[in-house]
Amino acid sequence: MILGIPWWVFMMILFIFLSGFMAYRAMRAEQKLEQQFIEKEGRIYMERIEAEREERKRQTSV
Repeated sequence: MILGIPWWVFMMILFIFLSGFMAYRAMRAEQKLEQQFIEKEGRIYMERIEAEREERKRQTSV
């Protein structure tokens, strides 16, 4: 007992903080993964737009 508080209370507090830290890490990893997905989809979209422009240029010049 430290300061009249049982050792298991300190352990529970430690586990609560550890759980919060792990949840924060998981949230950050998920945000990073989501950002990568958004960027990938954005590149695909921009490539489609560029291909459509090229196709329109070919059709109008013929």
